[in-house]
Amino acid sequence: MIDLPATPQTVLAKVIVPALALLPAQMDTPPARVLLVAFGAQETGYRTRQQQGGPAHGLWQCERPLMQLLLDNKASSAEVYALCKSRAVAPLASDMYWALLTDDLFAAGTARLALWCNLAPLPALGNVDAAFDYYIATWGPGAYTRGTPAERAAIRQRFNDNYSAALAAVSGSEA
Repeated sequence: MIDLPATPQTVLAKVIVPALALLPAQMDTPPARVLLVAFGAQETGYRTRQQQGGPAHGLWQCERPLMQLLLDNKASSAEVYALCKSRAVAPLASDMYWALLTDDLFAAGTARLALWCNLAPLPALGNVDAAFDYYIATWGPGAYTRGTPAERAAIRQRFNDNYSAALAAVSGSEA
């Protein structure tokens, strides 16, 4: 567990990179790293693991039904079981859901597996429009889908800022 609040660089180095090492090598790509950094920043700003007034858990704000989907999805089930074993989490949706609050590497791994289950290719680096569309399609943020036009514009602007910070963090880590 990292101390919160955290910077994108800290989350990348201490959470995302170690979590990706627990998954198959083809899941660790620069586009995946950027999306994970950006999506986590968008969801929590790396300030909390428990959604205020809602059911989501972890730095990526995942909900219990996602855990069951990851277990049941042919694209992710073997990797989910391996991730659970590596982190000593029972491969049960309820146990996985609660582990998101106490195991940042597990949370990052499940977030990456959620991306893996999206059949669309990851957006190219720098394509913020495609990255935002991928975020909406994969995370389905209620604040955006239910928001007013002004709220949606603010969410989009925040995403643009988070995506830029994610690109910078990943680019800096590869230098």
